[in-house]
Amino acid sequence: MTIVTQLTLQSGDRAALDGVVSDIQDAAQRKGAELKGPHSEPPETLRVRQPKQLTGGKSFDDWNYTVYTRRVELHGHEEFARSFMEWDFPTSIRVEAEVKQIRAAGR
Repeated sequence: MTIVTQLTLQSGDRAALDGVVSDIQDAAQRKGAELKGPHSEPPETLRVRQPKQLTGGKSFDDWNYTVYTRRVELHGHEEFARSFMEWDFPTSIRVEAEVKQIRAAGR
């Protein structure tokens, strides 16, 4: 059985996100780990409505921001995947990990 760790990284800071993904790729290459990705999703633009002022004046402009997403898959190398979870990521980046166990065909 193979363990697959799927990492989803999201941030509004595209440069920081790409820097962290590059660090992951470099570390995986040094360890000899099989890494698939990064797979980029289309940027998601979110809008937050701002309420009117309490004094009844005009309302604030809506707050718009963009979220960038990258996904990478690490096949095997459980020890590397475990150590990766201890990394100190920038606060602007949200990291989510999903671990799957995949069986070989015919078993």
